Amino acid sequence: MSVASVTAAAAKARLHEGEEIAFLDVREAAAFGQGHPLFAVPCPFSRLEAAALALVPRADCPVLLIDDGDGLAEKAARRLAACGYTEIVLIAGGLPAWDAAGFGVFAGVNVPSKTLGELLEHDHHPAMIDAATLARWQREGRAHAFFDARPPAEYAKMRIEGARCVPNGELAHRVGAAVPDTATPIVITCAGRTRGIVGALTLRAIGVPNPVYALENGTQGWALAGLQLDRGAQADPLPELDPSQAQASRDGAARLIAAAQLSTLTPRAAQTLLQEAGRTTFLFDLRNEAERAARPVPGAIPALAGQLIQATDQYVGVRHGRLILIDDTGLRAALAALFLRALGFEPHVLALDNAEEIDIPAVPTPALKAPAPPPAIDARAAWSLAQSGVPVLDLRASSDWESWRLDGARWVLRGDLPGALAKGTRRAILLGDATAVAAATCELQAAGIASCWLQPDLDSCAQAGWPVDRVRRRMGREAARDRVWFVHDRHDGNAEASRQYLAWEMGLIDQLDESERAAFGWVPIAPA
Repeated sequence: MSVASVTAAAAKARLHEGEEIAFLDVREAAAFGQGHPLFAVPCPFSRLEAAALALVPRADCPVLLIDDGDGLAEKAARRLAACGYTEIVLIAGGLPAWDAAGFGVFAGVNVPSKTLGELLEHDHHPAMIDAATLARWQREGRAHAFFDARPPAEYAKMRIEGARCVPNGELAHRVGAAVPDTATPIVITCAGRTRGIVGALTLRAIGVPNPVYALENGTQGWALAGLQLDRGAQADPLPELDPSQAQASRDGAARLIAAAQLSTLTPRAAQTLLQEAGRTTFLFDLRNEAERAARPVPGAIPALAGQLIQATDQYVGVRHGRLILIDDTGLRAALAALFLRALGFEPHVLALDNAEEIDIPAVPTPALKAPAPPPAIDARAAWSLAQSGVPVLDLRASSDWESWRLDGARWVLRGDLPGALAKGTRRAILLGDATAVAAATCELQAAGIASCWLQPDLDSCAQAGWPVDRVRRRMGREAARDRVWFVHDRHDGNAEASRQYLAWEMGLIDQLDESERAAFGWVPIAPA
């Protein structure tokens, strides 16, 4: 196929036209974290097809690709066309051309969401409490309710002792059970700034009467103040709602929807939107795991409301796409819609409490198809082939490679293939998960190299006689291109990295040009 290309200026203009477009950055995570256009969505070549199908589920959605001007986007375009995408364009010259045209290049990840957080702080001025003041409250035993707005996995990595894990969205939904006394001050923290700011504003948006504070700079601000973090804590179960508290959530949703003029849907109307040609519609289920299991919506994407706001580009790859947000009472969905609308999406609220039991929307089968992994091989047969000279390629994440390695296996990324193999190679063993192995197989097949799939089961490999190196080894930045290195150790005691990160967050607004600033909408939240 021939691949169309546009100039950086033409691409930039199209991004701000208000029509649906998927802007995918096909470079690996390290390069993306170092710098990318504001609205580019990470879709690394090493996992391209599976990532694209999740981020861009409509075959005829316009897709714009950017690389480092090294030909990777052209290769990615061919692979995406093989999946069924029909309108693919790349930016001529890639990121270097974008930069040379004078357009903004933003470091870090989740930049649109982070930028929205800074705009919210600038526009709405949520009350802040600094680390020293909160620490004094704790020492003095002053009454307050302290919540960590992050998901349980992040909470377990590090938290401030005394903080209870109740992610954004869930806290607003369950605030009556979590904080029964309406006079008790509420403090919300995250790892940095965005989720603390958003968490405080969600409570303001629904009219919580308690004094509400965001912890200034989150756990990083706490550590920079010389205070200790707790690691390895497990999240407690979420507070359960009694019937009156559940009704309070429904009432809060109704008030917010009316005040902010948010769109609501019946299941039948949602089904109509899901089946509409020419539009990309995502279906997200914002309920918790138990709630989803009790009343499942097949095909809906599970997500925490706060994370959908915080890391939208990990869920949605289509600018101006349509998002149907499923909830029970509607409050979590309404709060998410409030902020997602400001990010340029078209959100709709679907409250299942208002729907008949059998009245559930169904996600249509996509017309796209990802590549399949090659035939599997067991560890004993793979070890025999390896001993006979068949090369073994390790396609696992670099962090997994650091934990253990098979003797003779070479760690590679898909983009290294087939060049990482000696000329004349006709067969290879691929170690990794189905997505990474299937992606790499495309490159090998194109070069006439057959492959087989060895699943990464350390015990099976060891039992087959395969020597395994279990000594933890660090992979350097130049090699581990599959991870973001941008101030990566800010949570591991590197105070300078934390300072750099917080300065980066607070400087995002100043990086915006006029059209980028105009892309963010106003969030209607009344003053405190």
